[in-house]
Amino acid sequence: MKYSFKNDYSEGAHAEVLAMLAQINEKQQGAYGDDDFCNQAEAHILRQIGTKDAKVHFVTGGTQANLVVLTSILRPHESVIAATTGHIAVHEAGAIEATGHKVCTVLSADGKLNPGLIGEVLGSHTDEHMVKPKVVFISNSTEVGSIYSKSEIEEISQYCKKNDLLLYLDGARLGSA
Repeated sequence: MKYSFKNDYSEGAHAEVLAMLAQINEKQQGAYGDDDFCNQAEAHILRQIGTKDAKVHFVTGGTQANLVVLTSILRPHESVIAATTGHIAVHEAGAIEATGHKVCTVLSADGKLNPGLIGEVLGSHTDEHMVKPKVVFISNSTEVGSIYSKSEIEEISQYCKKNDLLLYLDGARLGSA
């Protein structure tokens, strides 16, 4: 059997999911996230994060989620650091660049970033005429199937904090990790 690490939603639905969809298919619901299922999911998420002050927004897919989050946290002159095989650099059809934010890529033999590779990107952006790297983008598992260990993510997180960078973990293939 060949496994694809493109995303978590390229496979068909599990039989139990299809059965549940068939069961609820005839019940009319509100639209645009104002349905019983989204409301229940939002309440569950808020319980899990321990607050009622947040608002949960559902989007149609991972590209849209990455687009919303990254464009909301980046200033116009800031960019994202990713491996050359990174999902936002390869599979999202330029969605991030279309908003005016550059994706600065670095070659990684195993598809994973580390402080040394992140430092290479930071070291090559040295003056005010270049974009300023601000977000480090990783996905776990990576697009080539490698998996970050907890200690690797902690090391990247500490490096990001030390260098005033934000660490962003894409949810693509998160279940695979």
